[in-house]
Amino acid sequence: MAHTIKVILLGFALLALCLVAGGLAGGAGQPVFLARSALLFVPLWFVGAGINMWLGVSRAGYSVKEEIPFFFVVFLIPAAVALFVWWRLGMPGRPRRAAG
Repeated sequence: MAHTIKVILLGFALLALCLVAGGLAGGAGQPVFLARSALLFVPLWFVGAGINMWLGVSRAGYSVKEEIPFFFVVFLIPAAVALFVWWRLGMPGRPRRAAG
């Protein structure tokens, strides 16, 4: 279980790195760049979580059936946070409601 937590934390570190890169690319006043970088994180993390699963199967000796639940946990927790960030920062192209 400790390995799973470390990999999830690695996912959050990658998300933070993507957000920093988006902030540097767009500047502080451009939340659309942060939203896009959060969205870009999702496929990157899918590949990273898949590599973790492959390592669990090929080197640690687990079966794919044993690794699938951990893959979903490892992938979905950081991906859900990234999608929430994407949604909160405005989902590019979404019309905004007027305040009031």
